[in-house]
Amino acid sequence: MAPFWPLLMKEVRELLAGRAFWATLMIVILLTGYSYIQAVNLYTEASRSALKFPELSRGISPLDGILVPTLGSLYLAVTFLFPFIVIRTVGAEKQSGALKMLVQMPYSIPSLVAAKLAAATCAWLAMLLPSLLAMAFWQGAGGHLAGAEVTNLVLGHFLYASVIVAISLLAAALAESPASAAIAAVSVTFGFWVLDFAAAGNNGLLKSLAGLSLTTVLRGFERGIFSLSAVAGSLVAAIGLALVAGIWLHPGRSTGSRFVRSTVALVMTVVAILAISQANLFRDATEDRRNSFSRTDESVLRTAQGRLTIEVFLAAEDPRLYDLERSILGKLKRAMPDVTIIYADVGMDKVLAGADDQYGQVVYRHEDRQAMSRSTSEEEVLPIVFEIMGLNRLPPDESTVYPGYPLVAGTRWAKTAFYILLPLTVLLLWLITQDPFRILRKIGDNS
Repeated sequence: MAPFWPLLMKEVRELLAGRAFWATLMIVILLTGYSYIQAVNLYTEASRSALKFPELSRGISPLDGILVPTLGSLYLAVTFLFPFIVIRTVGAEKQSGALKMLVQMPYSIPSLVAAKLAAATCAWLAMLLPSLLAMAFWQGAGGHLAGAEVTNLVLGHFLYASVIVAISLLAAALAESPASAAIAAVSVTFGFWVLDFAAAGNNGLLKSLAGLSLTTVLRGFERGIFSLSAVAGSLVAAIGLALVAGIWLHPGRSTGSRFVRSTVALVMTVVAILAISQANLFRDATEDRRNSFSRTDESVLRTAQGRLTIEVFLAAEDPRLYDLERSILGKLKRAMPDVTIIYADVGMDKVLAGADDQYGQVVYRHEDRQAMSRSTSEEEVLPIVFEIMGLNRLPPDESTVYPGYPLVAGTRWAKTAFYILLPLTVLLLWLITQDPFRILRKIGDNS
């Protein structure tokens, strides 16, 4: 086996030699700067009210106000621009015949794919730097950042990018041209959006499938929820798709052999993802514990014996269902060992016709005991759950109240950095990585 380092350096050099990477990096810098500056302005306006009325401070969180909007620019770039960078590393070698020459050298297809994945990771880290710089500006202005929130959010974006890279590699391996591969890769990401939109008003199979969507997984990390099943499932999906891409990149195999091998790899990947999705290991990474009950309540709920069954008589379009899932159902599933949620077959057409008297009810059952409530409030539902489960509720710990972090901050230095200094730096680095004599010849020919 030949050493891996020269192969990785070749991939990085080709990445830096292309204009797609530098153009994407320039766009990411401008988008991140705009997102950060707008987020700070909105955060400042909300903070002014919180400073006048301290009871509003608990609703001022840097996760929602600064981190998620700032990293939203990275999400857009990875979704629409990153596939072009990844596909170029494969499409150029396929069209020039360099891939066949690399296979004849002492490099295996897995090594070639691993080198491309490593180079794509380096490109993603470069695209992450503007967001990290925005966080540094925020802290320099006196803003607060929680390490767990930042780490969890960056991890979610990394997992999202990993699957996008694997999808792009597979598209490049299957398509005849880079343009066709780019269209296919972007179409898959649009497919996730369509799936999320279709599942928004559905409680059946579509809602279950939407839980596997990339955007849904990333949304969980943006809310501050660390899920071991989401982490492992995303990594398995990325590895499985990369393996299939390697199968189709090998020029010496027949189409039938590729099809059989890729089918087996995809089936194994799907089975592994479905098995991993059953893991019920979560952690609330938010500082205000918005996704969890109080620590005292959770410590008691973890000791619950038996199954808690919850039957919900709400239509998927009803906003009360969204509130119930965020404030009650999701927290119970993460806190208790055995919770089953049943969505009754109700629709807004029946409700408007007055044919469903049970609509709006939420029934909680444990063994031979049950209770009904129409509330979506934690203060009203938790006592019901404790009572039918036979649990004693402990007094809350008042020392863990989230204080909130209002701040009035400026953006003058951020504007200078994101709109002037960083773009000029990227332009200079791009000129350094290019052949200066080739650039001068082009300028001369144009003149």
